[in-house]
Amino acid sequence: MRVLLLPAVVLTLAGSAAAQSAVSGVSAIYNVAKGNLVRAAEQMPEADYSFQATKDVRTFGQLVGHVANANFMICAMASGETSPNSVDVEKTVTAKADLVKALKDSFAFCDKAYQISDAKGVEETTIFGMKTNRLGVLAFNAGHDMEHYGNIVTYMRLKGMVPPSSQPRN
Repeated sequence: MRVLLLPAVVLTLAGSAAAQSAVSGVSAIYNVAKGNLVRAAEQMPEADYSFQATKDVRTFGQLVGHVANANFMICAMASGETSPNSVDVEKTVTAKADLVKALKDSFAFCDKAYQISDAKGVEETTIFGMKTNRLGVLAFNAGHDMEHYGNIVTYMRLKGMVPPSSQPRN
């Protein structure tokens, strides 16, 4: 239900700004998630990349790697392009610098996917066996990024840190 509701909410919000395209409406949410995720990854000390809130969840570093992997995969589905990612970042990369680079690279790849036209955005495609359109895939990606930013907020709070979304704005 959550996967289907997010695109509907995004499209409603996007439709409220007549001059704004549907794709740019989804892009706004994606850009918030991207900024918060990159800043969080940069702010977490390298020693805490191995931090695991409980034994049943990913480490902080694995979360960053998972988001990178997912961005590459989902944005490839949305754009119709081949993902340039050739490694399982979550399972094979452990150094903070390499994880931050992979995350930034995944967002650079996604940035191109979020540049599609509204006409391309309504082209039919599938994601995880569900029929949708390319805009729906982009909305799923933005939602997935926000979901895992929420996980990262918990990790940061457990480490006594203030997450980027709660830091003072300049």
